[in-house]
Amino acid sequence: MEKRLTVIGAGLAGCEAAWQAARLGVMVRLFEMKPKKFSPAHKSPYLAELVCSNSLRSDQVSSAIGLLKEELRRAGSLIMEAADATRVPAGKAHAVDRLLFSKLITEKIEQNPLIEVAHCEVDDIPKDEIVVVATGPLSSDAIISSLRSIVGTDFLSFYDAIAPIVDADSIDMNIVFRQSRYGPPGEGDYLNCPMDQEQYEIFVKELLSGEKVPLRDFESPKYFEGCLPIEVMAERGLDTLRYGPMKPVGLIDPRTGAQPWAVVQLRAENRQGSMFNLVGFQTKLKWNEQKRIFRMIPGLESAEFVRLGSIHRNTFVCAPRVLNRDMSLKAREDCYLAGQISGVEGYVESTAMGFLAGLNAARRALSLDPLEPPATTAVGALLAHLIEANPDTFQPMNVNFGLFPRLNKRLPKKKRGIAYAERALKDWSVFLKNMKSV
Repeated sequence: MEKRLTVIGAGLAGCEAAWQAARLGVMVRLFEMKPKKFSPAHKSPYLAELVCSNSLRSDQVSSAIGLLKEELRRAGSLIMEAADATRVPAGKAHAVDRLLFSKLITEKIEQNPLIEVAHCEVDDIPKDEIVVVATGPLSSDAIISSLRSIVGTDFLSFYDAIAPIVDADSIDMNIVFRQSRYGPPGEGDYLNCPMDQEQYEIFVKELLSGEKVPLRDFESPKYFEGCLPIEVMAERGLDTLRYGPMKPVGLIDPRTGAQPWAVVQLRAENRQGSMFNLVGFQTKLKWNEQKRIFRMIPGLESAEFVRLGSIHRNTFVCAPRVLNRDMSLKAREDCYLAGQISGVEGYVESTAMGFLAGLNAARRALSLDPLEPPATTAVGALLAHLIEANPDTFQPMNVNFGLFPRLNKRLPKKKRGIAYAERALKDWSVFLKNMKSV
Protein backbone atom coordinates (compact mmCIF):
# COMPACT_ATOMS: atom_id res chain seq x y z
CA MET A 1 0.00 0.00 0.00
CA GLU A 2 1.34 3.45 -0.95
CA LYS A 3 2.46 5.52 2.04
CA ARG A 4 1.39 9.17 1.86
CA LEU A 5 0.63 12.25 3.90
CA THR A 6 -0.64 15.81 3.43
CA VAL A 7 1.19 19.03 4.30
CA ILE A 8 -0.82 22.26 4.47
CA GLY A 9 1.30 25.36 3.89
CA ALA A 10 4.51 25.71 1.87
CA GLY A 11 6.50 28.16 3.94
CA LEU A 12 9.83 27.20 5.50
CA ALA A 13 8.30 24.65 7.88
CA GLY A 14 5.93 23.13 5.34
CA CYS A 15 8.62 22.73 2.66
CA GLU A 16 11.01 21.20 5.20
CA ALA A 17 8.33 18.81 6.44
CA ALA A 18 7.47 17.72 2.91
CA TRP A 19 11.15 17.28 2.03
CA GLN A 20 11.92 15.13 5.07
CA ALA A 21 8.88 12.92 4.48
CA ALA A 22 9.85 12.43 0.83
CA ARG A 23 13.40 11.48 1.88
CA LEU A 24 11.85 8.56 3.76
CA GLY A 25 10.00 7.46 0.63
CA VAL A 26 6.58 8.80 1.64
CA MET A 27 4.39 10.45 -0.99
CA VAL A 28 3.45 14.03 -0.04
CA ARG A 29 0.70 16.31 -1.24
CA LEU A 30 1.78 19.86 -0.39
CA PHE A 31 -0.96 22.52 -0.38
CA GLU A 32 -0.08 26.19 -0.97
CA MET A 33 -2.71 28.85 -1.61
CA LYS A 34 -0.30 31.17 -3.45
CA PRO A 35 -0.41 32.52 -6.11
CA LYS A 36 -4.21 32.27 -6.10
CA LYS A 37 -4.41 33.97 -2.73
CA PHE A 38 -1.91 35.92 -0.61
CA SER A 39 -1.78 36.73 3.09
CA PRO A 40 -1.34 40.40 4.08
CA ALA A 41 2.45 39.89 4.43
CA HIS A 42 3.20 37.71 1.40
CA LYS A 43 4.02 39.12 -2.05
CA SER A 44 6.05 36.49 -3.93
CA PRO A 45 4.51 33.55 -5.85
CA TYR A 46 7.40 31.30 -4.77
CA LEU A 47 7.41 28.83 -1.90
CA ALA A 48 9.27 29.47 1.37
CA GLU A 49 8.99 33.26 1.08
CA LEU A 50 10.89 35.29 3.69
CA VAL A 51 8.48 38.03 4.72
CA CYS A 52 10.58 39.74 7.41
CA SER A 53 14.37 40.05 7.52
CA ASN A 54 16.62 38.20 5.07
CA SER A 55 18.95 37.27 7.94
CA LEU A 56 19.06 33.83 9.55
CA ARG A 57 21.17 35.38 12.32
CA SER A 58 24.54 34.14 13.55
CA ASP A 59 26.33 31.35 11.72
CA GLN A 60 28.77 30.59 14.54
CA VAL A 61 28.23 27.06 15.89
CA SER A 62 29.11 28.39 19.36
CA SER A 63 25.84 30.38 19.27
CA ALA A 64 22.51 28.64 19.83
CA ILE A 65 21.11 29.66 16.43
CA GLY A 66 24.35 28.70 14.66
CA LEU A 67 24.23 25.32 16.38
CA LEU A 68 20.61 24.81 15.32
CA LYS A 69 21.57 25.49 11.70
CA GLU A 70 24.46 23.05 11.89
CA GLU A 71 22.20 20.31 13.25
CA LEU A 72 19.76 20.89 10.40
CA ARG A 73 22.56 20.84 7.83
CA ARG A 74 23.75 17.46 9.11
CA ALA A 75 20.19 16.16 8.93
CA GLY A 76 19.85 17.02 5.24
CA SER A 77 17.67 20.13 5.61
CA LEU A 78 16.38 21.57 2.34
CA ILE A 79 16.06 25.03 3.87
CA MET A 80 19.65 25.09 5.06
CA GLU A 81 20.90 23.78 1.71
CA ALA A 82 19.14 26.69 -0.01
CA ALA A 83 20.31 29.19 2.61
CA ASP A 84 23.94 28.15 2.15
CA ALA A 85 23.64 28.33 -1.64
CA THR A 86 22.14 31.85 -1.69
CA ARG A 87 23.93 33.67 1.12
CA VAL A 88 24.95 37.33 0.86
CA PRO A 89 27.64 39.19 2.87
CA ALA A 90 26.48 40.07 6.39
CA GLY A 91 29.52 39.84 8.65
CA LYS A 92 29.11 37.02 11.15
CA ALA A 93 25.41 36.75 10.33
CA HIS A 94 23.95 34.41 7.72
CA ALA A 95 21.83 36.47 5.32
CA VAL A 96 20.40 35.28 2.01
CA ASP A 97 19.21 36.68 -1.28
CA ARG A 98 15.54 36.18 -0.52
CA LEU A 99 14.41 35.83 -4.15
CA LEU A 100 17.10 33.28 -5.09
CA PHE A 101 16.44 31.46 -1.82
CA SER A 102 12.72 31.00 -2.52
CA LYS A 103 13.28 30.17 -6.19
CA LEU A 104 15.74 27.41 -5.35
CA ILE A 105 13.43 25.83 -2.77
CA THR A 106 10.50 26.02 -5.20
CA GLU A 107 12.55 24.27 -7.90
CA LYS A 108 13.70 21.54 -5.53
CA ILE A 109 10.18 20.87 -4.26
CA GLU A 110 8.59 20.88 -7.72
CA GLN A 111 11.26 18.56 -9.12
CA ASN A 112 10.89 15.99 -6.36
CA PRO A 113 8.90 13.04 -7.79
CA LEU A 114 7.42 12.19 -4.39
CA ILE A 115 5.99 15.68 -3.77
CA GLU A 116 2.87 16.98 -5.51
CA VAL A 117 2.23 20.71 -5.07
CA ALA A 118 -1.44 21.73 -5.10
CA HIS A 119 -1.98 25.50 -5.42
CA CYS A 120 -5.27 25.96 -3.61
CA GLU A 121 -6.48 27.06 -0.20
CA VAL A 122 -7.45 24.44 2.37
CA ASP A 123 -10.34 25.52 4.58
CA ASP A 124 -10.64 22.38 6.69
CA ILE A 125 -8.00 19.99 8.03
CA PRO A 126 -8.59 16.65 6.26
CA LYS A 127 -9.85 13.79 8.39
CA ASP A 128 -8.76 10.15 8.38
CA GLU A 129 -5.30 10.86 6.99
CA ILE A 130 -1.90 11.91 8.25
CA VAL A 131 -1.63 15.70 8.09
CA VAL A 132 1.06 18.28 8.88
CA VAL A 133 -0.39 21.76 9.47
CA ALA A 134 2.28 24.36 8.64
CA THR A 135 0.07 27.33 7.81
CA GLY A 136 2.26 29.76 9.69
CA PRO A 137 1.63 32.78 11.90
CA LEU A 138 -0.88 34.21 9.43
CA SER A 139 -3.11 31.15 9.25
CA SER A 140 -6.52 31.82 7.75
CA ASP A 141 -9.60 32.12 9.92
CA ALA A 142 -10.94 28.89 8.36
CA ILE A 143 -7.84 26.85 9.29
CA ILE A 144 -7.76 28.38 12.78
CA SER A 145 -11.41 27.45 13.23
CA SER A 146 -10.74 23.90 12.01
CA LEU A 147 -7.74 23.54 14.30
CA ARG A 148 -9.61 24.98 17.27
CA SER A 149 -12.36 22.42 16.75
CA ILE A 150 -9.74 19.69 17.19
CA VAL A 151 -7.73 21.00 20.13
CA GLY A 152 -10.63 22.60 21.98
CA THR A 153 -8.60 25.47 23.38
CA ASP A 154 -8.01 29.14 22.73
CA PHE A 155 -5.12 30.49 20.70
CA LEU A 156 -2.71 33.21 21.71
CA SER A 157 -1.57 35.95 19.38
CA PHE A 158 1.07 38.66 19.11
CA TYR A 159 2.13 41.15 16.49
CA ASP A 160 5.23 40.93 14.34
CA ALA A 161 6.58 43.94 12.45
CA ILE A 162 8.63 44.13 9.24
CA ALA A 163 11.54 46.52 8.57
CA PRO A 164 11.77 48.74 5.46
CA ILE A 165 14.21 48.16 2.57
CA VAL A 166 15.86 51.01 0.64
CA ASP A 167 17.34 51.18 -2.87
CA ALA A 168 21.14 51.27 -2.64
CA ASP A 169 21.45 53.99 -5.27
CA SER A 170 19.39 56.34 -3.11
CA ILE A 171 21.80 56.16 -0.15
CA ASP A 172 24.15 59.16 0.26
CA MET A 173 27.56 57.53 0.60
CA ASN A 174 29.13 60.93 1.35
CA ILE A 175 27.51 60.56 4.77
CA VAL A 176 27.01 56.83 5.21
CA PHE A 177 30.15 54.76 5.89
CA ARG A 178 30.90 51.06 5.51
CA GLN A 179 32.13 49.25 8.61
CA SER A 180 31.30 46.14 10.61
CA ARG A 181 31.35 46.67 14.35
CA TYR A 182 34.93 46.89 15.64
CA GLY A 183 36.26 46.53 12.07
CA PRO A 184 38.30 49.14 10.19
CA PRO A 185 36.30 51.93 8.45
CA GLY A 186 35.78 51.29 4.76
CA GLU A 187 35.51 47.54 5.29
CA GLY A 188 32.79 45.22 6.47
CA ASP A 189 29.31 44.16 5.45
CA TYR A 190 27.22 46.94 7.03
CA LEU A 191 26.50 50.52 6.02
CA ASN A 192 26.20 52.96 8.92
CA CYS A 193 24.16 56.16 9.11
CA PRO A 194 25.70 58.31 11.90
CA MET A 195 23.71 60.66 14.16
CA ASP A 196 24.85 63.30 16.59
CA GLN A 197 22.94 63.84 19.83
CA GLU A 198 20.64 66.54 18.46
CA GLN A 199 19.75 64.51 15.36
CA TYR A 200 19.09 61.44 17.49
CA GLU A 201 16.81 63.19 19.97
CA ILE A 202 14.77 64.84 17.20
CA PHE A 203 14.49 61.46 15.46
CA VAL A 204 13.22 59.73 18.62
CA LYS A 205 10.71 62.53 19.17
CA GLU A 206 9.34 62.06 15.63
CA LEU A 207 9.18 58.29 16.06
CA LEU A 208 7.07 58.74 19.17
CA SER A 209 4.72 61.29 17.62
CA GLY A 210 4.47 59.64 14.18
CA GLU A 211 1.10 58.28 13.14
CA LYS A 212 0.83 54.52 13.60
CA VAL A 213 -1.38 51.88 12.03
CA PRO A 214 -4.27 51.50 14.49
CA LEU A 215 -5.19 48.11 15.89
CA ARG A 216 -8.69 46.86 15.29
CA ASP A 217 -11.17 46.78 18.18
CA PHE A 218 -10.69 43.06 18.88
CA GLU A 219 -6.88 43.18 18.74
CA SER A 220 -4.44 43.67 21.60
CA PRO A 221 -0.70 44.44 21.18
CA LYS A 222 1.25 41.37 22.38
CA TYR A 223 4.59 41.95 20.68
CA PHE A 224 7.40 39.41 20.58
CA GLU A 225 10.33 40.88 22.54
CA GLY A 226 12.84 39.85 19.85
CA CYS A 227 11.04 41.81 17.13
CA LEU A 228 9.63 44.94 18.75
CA PRO A 229 8.56 47.83 16.50
CA ILE A 230 11.17 50.58 16.62
CA GLU A 231 8.66 53.09 17.98
CA VAL A 232 7.60 50.70 20.76
CA MET A 233 11.25 50.42 21.83
CA ALA A 234 11.50 54.23 21.77
CA GLU A 235 8.62 54.45 24.23
CA ARG A 236 10.80 52.77 26.85
CA GLY A 237 13.08 55.77 27.24
CA LEU A 238 15.15 58.30 25.30
CA ASP A 239 18.33 56.21 25.29
CA THR A 240 16.72 52.81 24.63
CA LEU A 241 17.41 52.85 20.89
CA ARG A 242 21.05 53.91 21.15
CA TYR A 243 21.64 51.05 23.56
CA GLY A 244 19.73 48.73 21.23
CA PRO A 245 19.45 48.67 17.41
CA MET A 246 21.08 52.11 17.10
CA LYS A 247 24.08 51.25 19.29
CA PRO A 248 27.20 53.09 18.02
CA VAL A 249 29.76 51.04 19.98
CA GLY A 250 32.68 49.82 17.85
CA LEU A 251 31.90 52.15 14.92
CA ILE A 252 34.00 55.16 13.92
CA ASP A 253 32.71 57.84 11.53
CA PRO A 254 35.63 58.50 9.13
CA ARG A 255 34.47 62.10 8.66
CA THR A 256 34.98 62.91 12.35
CA GLY A 257 37.33 60.17 13.53
CA ALA A 258 34.97 59.64 16.46
CA GLN A 259 32.18 57.33 17.54
CA PRO A 260 28.73 58.75 16.61
CA TRP A 261 26.08 59.36 19.26
CA ALA A 262 23.92 56.74 17.51
CA VAL A 263 23.85 54.86 14.19
CA VAL A 264 21.31 53.23 11.92
CA GLN A 265 22.84 50.12 10.35
CA LEU A 266 21.92 48.92 6.87
CA ARG A 267 22.39 45.29 5.77
CA ALA A 268 22.56 44.01 2.18
CA GLU A 269 19.29 42.47 1.07
CA ASN A 270 20.64 40.67 -2.01
CA ARG A 271 23.90 39.56 -3.60
CA GLN A 272 24.04 42.52 -5.92
CA GLY A 273 23.94 44.92 -2.98
CA SER A 274 21.20 46.85 -4.75
CA MET A 275 18.91 46.89 -1.70
CA PHE A 276 19.56 47.43 2.00
CA ASN A 277 17.48 46.55 5.05
CA LEU A 278 17.21 48.97 8.01
CA VAL A 279 18.46 46.64 10.75
CA GLY A 280 16.11 46.50 13.75
CA PHE A 281 13.67 48.99 12.21
CA GLN A 282 10.54 46.85 12.12
CA THR A 283 7.66 49.29 12.43
CA LYS A 284 3.93 49.88 12.59
CA LEU A 285 4.19 53.51 11.42
CA LYS A 286 1.92 54.43 8.53
CA TRP A 287 3.69 54.32 5.18
CA ASN A 288 3.75 58.09 4.59
CA GLU A 289 5.11 58.58 8.10
CA GLN A 290 7.81 55.99 7.48
CA LYS A 291 9.01 57.90 4.43
CA ARG A 292 8.97 61.21 6.30
CA ILE A 293 10.65 60.03 9.50
CA PHE A 294 13.17 57.58 8.06
CA ARG A 295 14.34 60.20 5.55
CA MET A 296 15.47 62.19 8.61
CA ILE A 297 18.23 59.58 9.04
CA PRO A 298 21.55 61.07 7.83
CA GLY A 299 22.35 59.60 4.43
CA LEU A 300 18.75 58.55 3.75
CA GLU A 301 17.36 62.02 3.00
CA SER A 302 16.54 60.92 -0.58
CA ALA A 303 15.91 57.26 0.21
CA GLU A 304 13.75 55.30 -2.20
CA PHE A 305 11.91 52.56 -0.36
CA VAL A 306 11.52 49.30 -2.28
CA ARG A 307 9.57 47.91 0.67
CA LEU A 308 8.02 49.77 3.57
CA GLY A 309 7.52 48.30 6.99
CA SER A 310 4.27 46.71 8.05
CA ILE A 311 2.66 44.93 10.96
CA HIS A 312 0.77 41.66 10.99
CA ARG A 313 -0.78 39.27 13.44
CA ASN A 314 0.99 36.07 14.40
CA THR A 315 -1.07 33.17 15.69
CA PHE A 316 0.20 30.16 17.63
CA VAL A 317 -1.10 27.41 19.91
CA CYS A 318 -0.38 26.95 23.59
CA ALA A 319 1.98 24.08 22.82
CA PRO A 320 2.30 22.63 26.35
CA ARG A 321 -1.44 22.08 26.38
CA VAL A 322 -2.00 20.72 22.88
CA LEU A 323 1.18 19.03 21.56
CA ASN A 324 2.73 15.61 22.07
CA ARG A 325 6.50 15.19 22.04
CA ASP A 326 6.45 14.04 18.39
CA MET A 327 4.71 17.31 17.32
CA SER A 328 1.34 15.59 16.95
CA LEU A 329 -1.81 16.95 18.57
CA LYS A 330 -2.94 15.34 21.79
CA ALA A 331 -6.50 15.50 20.54
CA ARG A 332 -5.68 13.93 17.16
CA GLU A 333 -2.42 12.02 16.92
CA ASP A 334 -2.33 11.76 13.12
CA CYS A 335 -2.28 15.58 12.86
CA TYR A 336 1.04 17.38 13.37
CA LEU A 337 1.91 21.06 13.77
CA ALA A 338 5.01 22.59 12.20
CA GLY A 339 6.60 26.04 12.23
CA GLN A 340 5.57 29.17 14.06
CA ILE A 341 2.02 28.05 14.68
CA SER A 342 3.51 25.40 16.99
CA GLY A 343 4.94 28.11 19.28
CA VAL A 344 8.49 28.81 18.14
CA GLU A 345 9.80 32.09 16.77
CA GLY A 346 12.23 32.61 13.90
CA TYR A 347 12.99 31.26 10.44
CA VAL A 348 15.39 28.54 11.51
CA GLU A 349 13.33 27.54 14.54
CA SER A 350 10.27 27.15 12.28
CA THR A 351 12.34 25.05 9.90
CA ALA A 352 13.46 22.84 12.79
CA MET A 353 9.89 22.14 13.85
CA GLY A 354 9.00 21.46 10.22
CA PHE A 355 11.86 18.98 10.10
CA LEU A 356 10.64 17.22 13.25
CA ALA A 357 6.96 17.17 12.29
CA GLY A 358 7.68 15.92 8.76
CA LEU A 359 10.02 13.24 10.07
CA ASN A 360 7.55 11.87 12.62
CA ALA A 361 4.52 12.16 10.34
CA ALA A 362 6.41 10.11 7.75
CA ARG A 363 7.42 7.57 10.38
CA ARG A 364 3.76 7.20 11.34
CA ALA A 365 2.94 6.56 7.68
CA LEU A 366 5.63 3.86 7.67
CA SER A 367 4.34 2.36 10.96
CA LEU A 368 7.58 3.30 12.75
CA ASP A 369 7.95 4.69 16.26
CA PRO A 370 8.42 8.48 16.52
CA LEU A 371 11.83 9.98 17.23
CA GLU A 372 12.60 12.64 19.81
CA PRO A 373 15.92 14.51 19.70
CA PRO A 374 17.85 14.77 22.98
CA ALA A 375 17.17 17.93 24.98
CA THR A 376 20.93 18.61 24.86
CA THR A 377 20.61 19.39 21.14
CA ALA A 378 19.25 22.65 19.73
CA VAL A 379 16.26 20.95 18.08
CA GLY A 380 15.58 19.00 21.28
CA ALA A 381 15.86 22.11 23.45
CA LEU A 382 13.24 23.88 21.34
CA LEU A 383 10.98 20.84 21.54
CA ALA A 384 11.39 20.74 25.31
CA HIS A 385 10.32 24.39 25.49
CA LEU A 386 7.16 23.62 23.56
CA ILE A 387 6.23 20.61 25.65
CA GLU A 388 7.49 21.53 29.12
CA ALA A 389 6.94 25.29 29.42
CA ASN A 390 4.37 26.64 31.87
CA PRO A 391 1.14 26.70 29.82
CA ASP A 392 -0.20 29.67 31.79
CA THR A 393 2.70 31.89 30.70
CA PHE A 394 3.72 30.23 27.41
CA GLN A 395 5.17 32.50 24.72
CA PRO A 396 7.02 31.81 21.43
CA MET A 397 10.77 31.48 21.81
CA ASN A 398 13.90 31.77 19.71
CA VAL A 399 16.49 29.10 20.36
CA ASN A 400 18.93 30.08 23.12
CA PHE A 401 21.25 28.27 25.50
CA GLY A 402 18.91 29.06 28.36
CA LEU A 403 16.65 26.30 27.00
CA PHE A 404 19.40 23.67 27.17
CA PRO A 405 20.17 21.42 30.17
CA ARG A 406 22.95 23.03 32.20
CA LEU A 407 26.56 22.02 31.68
CA ASN A 408 28.19 19.83 34.33
CA LYS A 409 30.97 22.36 34.92
CA ARG A 410 31.26 26.12 35.23
CA LEU A 411 33.03 27.75 32.30
CA PRO A 412 33.88 31.31 31.24
CA LYS A 413 31.17 32.82 29.07
CA LYS A 414 33.26 32.62 25.87
CA LYS A 415 33.80 28.88 26.32
CA ARG A 416 30.24 28.00 27.28
CA GLY A 417 28.84 28.14 23.75
CA ILE A 418 31.60 25.89 22.48
CA ALA A 419 30.89 23.37 25.25
CA TYR A 420 27.15 23.40 24.53
CA ALA A 421 27.85 22.88 20.83
CA GLU A 422 30.30 20.02 21.35
CA ARG A 423 27.85 18.19 23.60
CA ALA A 424 24.93 18.84 21.27
CA LEU A 425 26.63 17.68 18.08
CA LYS A 426 27.84 14.49 19.77
CA ASP A 427 24.27 13.67 20.86
CA TRP A 428 22.88 14.82 17.51
CA SER A 429 25.06 12.28 15.67
CA VAL A 430 23.43 9.49 17.69
CA PHE A 431 20.00 10.88 16.85
CA LEU A 432 20.87 10.95 13.13
CA LYS A 433 21.90 7.29 13.25
CA ASN A 434 18.50 6.43 14.72
CA MET A 435 16.79 8.61 12.12
CA LYS A 436 18.49 6.81 9.24
CA SER A 437 17.72 3.31 10.53
CA VAL A 438 14.35 3.00 8.79
